[in-house]
Amino acid sequence: MAPERADHPEPDVATKNPNPNPNPNPVQRVVGIDWSGRADAAGQRRHIWAGVWTADAGNRAKVLLQAGRTRSEVAEWLVELARQTPRMVVGFDFCFSFPAWFVRDEHGAANAPDFWRRVVDQGWVERWLAPDASDPRFWGRATATGGAKRPQEFSGENLYRMLRATDIDCKLAAKIPEAERQARVRGITPKSVFQVGGAGSVGTASLRGFPVLLHLRKAGFRIWPFDRPALAGSHPRPLVVEMYTRLNTGAVRKSNPHARAEYLRARRNSSAIYAGLSRSVLRAALASEDAFDALVSTLVMAERSHAFPHLPQPMDPLHRIEGWTWVP
Repeated sequence: MAPERADHPEPDVATKNPNPNPNPNPVQRVVGIDWSGRADAAGQRRHIWAGVWTADAGNRAKVLLQAGRTRSEVAEWLVELARQTPRMVVGFDFCFSFPAWFVRDEHGAANAPDFWRRVVDQGWVERWLAPDASDPRFWGRATATGGAKRPQEFSGENLYRMLRATDIDCKLAAKIPEAERQARVRGITPKSVFQVGGAGSVGTASLRGFPVLLHLRKAGFRIWPFDRPALAGSHPRPLVVEMYTRLNTGAVRKSNPHARAEYLRARRNSSAIYAGLSRSVLRAALASEDAFDALVSTLVMAERSHAFPHLPQPMDPLHRIEGWTWVP
């Protein structure tokens, strides 16, 4: 279970297991973080989970699963990990930007990092999330403007306006027909970053994640696709990617402990990286949906870690404004 204090996180350490990539691979550590937009520190420490996969010189690896940190403490922890192991990839499960019309046309930002700075410096994060927020486009919970339901501006034939190009691409990756994008299909339906409340909402976590992205970029992290990976060579830099946990886990009832147990049992029977997990890591993943998401995402990224040094720039011309989700 999550500890009360972030300076004494309780790691759940797996027994050593084979590195899933037998080919030479500059990536030495992968961190998959199940994020939270909770305002209270206790809630952040309870709901933010991080899986950590670390390879050693002998082509073997160990896996940790941790909680107990706030968002700002996670940022400082990642900076310290990068000092130890700069060849590190970090995955966050929140949106790294908004649709281009909102970023560029309404806020005059040239790219997503510029947008983060403007949003943070001008105090928009908490103003958009406040109960008395005046902008009805931030919807999902009752506000002074009655924004519990999706606004008409994002409904019907205008539904696409609340989505980035990568959100639509994720729907296609999840094999969701475009004609059915308003329906919930097999539990895999990316949400709009404008949705700040309700089931599956990602907006609050994303907005409160922007300051962390700014902090990490200032500390030398490359953030894809706005920066090119620099994991190899004599001066490696840690890399951050946006991920979508539902694409990592696939169609499983994550909220059901029995479904989580069956999922992990099946993976342990078919994958060496899962077979080496310690009992303490498995217990944590069985006890918490957040921990389950962090663990599975970390292992999915670790199994594909050899590809991160060579991530291409997305073909969509708006990727530097809207960002792009890494898809396994």
